[in-house]
Amino acid sequence: MIKENYKSGFVTIIGRPNVGKSTLLNKVIGQKIAIMSDKPQTTRNKIQAVYTREDAQVVFIDTPGIHKPKHKLGDFMTKIAQQTLNEVDLILFVINADEGYGRGDQFIIDRLENVQSPIFLVVNKIDLVHPDKLLPLIDDYRKKLNVAEVIPISALQGNNVSTLMDQILSYMEEGPQYYPEDQVTDHPERFITAELIREKALHLTREEVPHSIAVVIEQMKEREGGRAVFVQAAIIVERDSQKGIVIGKGGKMLKEIGQRARKDIETLLGTKVFLELFVKVQTDWRNKQKQLREFGFSQDEY
Repeated sequence: MIKENYKSGFVTIIGRPNVGKSTLLNKVIGQKIAIMSDKPQTTRNKIQAVYTREDAQVVFIDTPGIHKPKHKLGDFMTKIAQQTLNEVDLILFVINADEGYGRGDQFIIDRLENVQSPIFLVVNKIDLVHPDKLLPLIDDYRKKLNVAEVIPISALQGNNVSTLMDQILSYMEEGPQYYPEDQVTDHPERFITAELIREKALHLTREEVPHSIAVVIEQMKEREGGRAVFVQAAIIVERDSQKGIVIGKGGKMLKEIGQRARKDIETLLGTKVFLELFVKVQTDWRNKQKQLREFGFSQDEY
């Protein structure tokens, strides 16, 4: 049953890697749903997040950054991002004000030309540039792509994000409430737990272990009569040298990853967490279909 004057719809967030899509999603929802890193291609799956208020609900799909794939994992990520373009009511094309137009943007623009859904040009990271630079930048993109709205924001600082939400809702039509009002994502807790661990590993290992990391939750079960949760997770890397980096001297790096991840997981689950991490080597896993399926990157449906 549709409530009277209730609006709802689906919105995809698309853009080059590292333009701040996940930061925007987390700011809109008000808590961490998508992991954040200054490394490109951090997001590997469609992260579905739900924004609900009394009169409306918007389901956001944060996609992997569209890029020319270099391996099977990259191919999977790009196909996911492109598929969402035909599934939604509105598209947010996010660009980085500090970087401006690049070849990667043209790759996306070419894929947006025949899309029927309205497109918002969301100019992110405006806190990093002088205001005088914004208009020429916006004009440049307007010449290349027909957009319904242009909205400058700073997702990190929250500048103009409420204006963006108001504009999004103005484009939504009357529709049902798809999810309960207290649900903020359609992903199971195991998925988000794995992503939180991967975020810490990416952040702490910096450039040394770029995108060779996957995280698999081996066990996740209640302890102490439901007052705590035990999580056992494997961090997957491609080479023995990477395993050494993730573990660190005397296990120091792995311990730090675990301590930081545990705090976020406890916030997510609202309970005490016992986290046990170990590291596995799966050579060249990003190019092996069997491993991609095991780690949740199946291409079978695409």
